[in-house]
Amino acid sequence: MTLPPRELVSPEPGRVLGEPLRLPLAAALAVAAGVALLLALPPYDLWWLSPVGVALMAAAVHRRRLRAGFGLGFLTGVTLFFPLLWWTTIGAGWLPWAMLSVAQAVIIGIAGMAGAWLSPLADRWRWSWPLLAGLLWTAQEALRDRAPFGGFPWGRLAFSQGDAPTLRLAAYGGAPLVTFVVAAAGGALVALALHLAHSKIKSNIVGTAGFALTAAVLLFGPAALPLTEPAGPTSTIAIVQGNVPRLGLDFNAQRRAVLDNHVSATRQLAADVAAGKQKQPDLVVWPENSSDIDPLRNDDAGDEISAAADLIKAPILVGTLQRTDDPEDIYNVGILWWPRTGPDLDQQYAKRHPVPFAEYMPLRPIARLVTDKVDLVRNMLPGDHPGVINTGSVILGDVICFEVAYDGIVRDTVDGGAQLLAVQTNNATFNEAEALQQLAMVRLRAVEHGREALMVSTVGVSGFVDGTGEVHGATGFNTAAVVVRDIATEGPRTLATRSGNWPEVVAVALMVAALAGVLPLRRRRANIGNDGDKVSEER
Repeated sequence: MTLPPRELVSPEPGRVLGEPLRLPLAAALAVAAGVALLLALPPYDLWWLSPVGVALMAAAVHRRRLRAGFGLGFLTGVTLFFPLLWWTTIGAGWLPWAMLSVAQAVIIGIAGMAGAWLSPLADRWRWSWPLLAGLLWTAQEALRDRAPFGGFPWGRLAFSQGDAPTLRLAAYGGAPLVTFVVAAAGGALVALALHLAHSKIKSNIVGTAGFALTAAVLLFGPAALPLTEPAGPTSTIAIVQGNVPRLGLDFNAQRRAVLDNHVSATRQLAADVAAGKQKQPDLVVWPENSSDIDPLRNDDAGDEISAAADLIKAPILVGTLQRTDDPEDIYNVGILWWPRTGPDLDQQYAKRHPVPFAEYMPLRPIARLVTDKVDLVRNMLPGDHPGVINTGSVILGDVICFEVAYDGIVRDTVDGGAQLLAVQTNNATFNEAEALQQLAMVRLRAVEHGREALMVSTVGVSGFVDGTGEVHGATGFNTAAVVVRDIATEGPRTLATRSGNWPEVVAVALMVAALAGVLPLRRRRANIGNDGDKVSEER
């Protein structure tokens, strides 16, 4: 028989499905998907919009040609990442922001193309929508975690779930499992919409209930999962947010004032301890760049830190930049500074994953053709070992700034024996939105590895996170503050820690299998209708 123009034939013989959405409507859904994904993340925190965003993009790309699927996915990515990463313009100008945002959007575009490719599979087995959506988003995040330029996994679905029941899933399969389940819920939503659009009335009740129940169970069912919180002996930790004289690029020109702020705040803490207003800390943690002057090469800076450590009678984890013999090359380190004896070169950590466009500049000669502002970004060298630091009272798992976004870097510290996760960061060249996005990542890591955690920033937001992901003592932004808290040092070894990256590996492998497995269905559909663009006859 001859098919009506622009209709598609299902892989099930004799069944005709509707045409793809008209392109203007599909583009509108793609933009709406990007907006939903953006609003799900901090500082907005409308976590329930994450599955909605997944569903909207899936609907936009469904049954489209591959290049249209890529274009619509790219449109979603542009809508998400350009505003999400706006804070990078504060630190390095508009060009790195644009390059980074486009790079991230391209990968979302690839996901859109993959979604279009998988359409025949979803059409034949509508129940597979949640599985396919979960695998697709987990796989695209795995790619963004690694490419380009070593990856930049900002804006993951998992990082939007700080206030959601799905956060508990982090303890069972890490960020990849959280993303999988959130995306699967989005797949159930789009399957529900398609079911309502194409099913007969009398079959709607069962199908509608099934897909709606699937989405509800995926999003709210994890609330029943048990979490084993850290317990046992406690250690008293103080975090010092010294603040900077003013925000912006020129804060490094005032680096002595930044150091003085953290020294002064620590001296005041010592006075409060002596007066009985604060508990004696076992450890004091300063943020990244709290001493932008290398205290190993500058005696004045070293003396200031030593004096503060002597007064507080506790070691200080100092965030500093260590110079090399080449003035253009630096290391970003956290180094333990003891009372009386000073720096402990055996207990320091150099950041292993400097951030492209912020801490080193890929393609610098090309970028310089557009703006010389790129030369404000120095050449940060990577460290070569995990940040496991023995402070005497507690073993820290130190990660610096953006490293908290990378699964393996955090997991390495726990595998190395970390009892407390510490994130040293410097948000002075960014803004509060970026700080809140990082704090959401810290919340996920605490649950993922069954460890209490802290984030300490030069300007905020700083605070402690318990084993359930709840934040304690959060500071304001662009203020000076000191927060002291007792933390439990005996945390469980979670299933997520034990399984490593295997959940992600399995998801990627299944995604590859699905992409390959749909090929026979696409060939059959091409023989029948050539993706709906040509009319042919069905035997």
